[in-house]
Amino acid sequence: PARGRFGGTMGKDYYKILGIVKGAADEDIKKAYKKQALKWHPDKNKAANAEEKFKEIAEAYEVISDPKKREIYDQYGEEGLKGGGGGPGSDPDGQGSNFTSYTFHGDPHATFATFFGGANPFEMFFGRKANGRGPGGGDDEDMEVDGNDPFGSFTSFNLNGFPRDRHVGIGGQQRRKQDPAIHHELRVTLEEVFHGCTKRMKISRKRMNPDGRTMRTEDKILTIEIKRGWKEGTKITFPREGDESPNTIPADIVFLIKDKPHAHFRREGSDIVYPVKVSLRQVRCVLLGGSWWPALSK
Repeated sequence: PARGRFGGTMGKDYYKILGIVKGAADEDIKKAYKKQALKWHPDKNKAANAEEKFKEIAEAYEVISDPKKREIYDQYGEEGLKGGGGGPGSDPDGQGSNFTSYTFHGDPHATFATFFGGANPFEMFFGRKANGRGPGGGDDEDMEVDGNDPFGSFTSFNLNGFPRDRHVGIGGQQRRKQDPAIHHELRVTLEEVFHGCTKRMKISRKRMNPDGRTMRTEDKILTIEIKRGWKEGTKITFPREGDESPNTIPADIVFLIKDKPHAHFRREGSDIVYPVKVSLRQVRCVLLGGSWWPALSK
């Protein structure tokens, strides 16, 4: 076991678990976690101790990737980090008095899902379900993972953790497809489109939980700035605001502008028409600078 600066036992060697040296850069820590997590993921590795190793790797990453936890661990080891006998309370220098002991939450799958942005990159990478069998029904237990770039088959990840449209899996597996766009009519009055206005539309959609397995329903307000003169048929698109799914890209939400019927006016292109029969007296009124027709008010 590793030892702290006062000779006390440190417990688990998180650096050894991740396969990195003390003082490793943040990027190296991330690469190490990615490599080890893919190697020991229970869906891939059928060894009896895979689940326990997967859990150790997640705990090691959460500690070493956090500057504060890492600093305390480097000084006092696992026992000090978790409030044991070698912890900050026994520090003769009086340091670390504001530290609250750390306890691992116990769910390595949540750490895994959070690292990859809530998607299931393991399933996308190996192209199979959790039973460990590939798309063709064959066993892929012996598949090698490039530790430097285990997702070399993918081009890159978006900020939300889902792969871009151009990703192709191992063996030419089909890329993830985006769900069809969801269309909603947005009915506006002539007054609103004449002056411009703001619409706030509430939507409900399904979102992946951090564990990467379960779903929750989430409400969101989408704000639409209606510009003056927008024509009927104008489309406003909110990319990827639809339901999340492990296997598909969320759908776009599209609002289609529709004019509400008006009591007096109708719209013809960019013109507003007021159909009415006029008398000679009304014509004279207009010629003299007067007006008698209704106006579009806010």
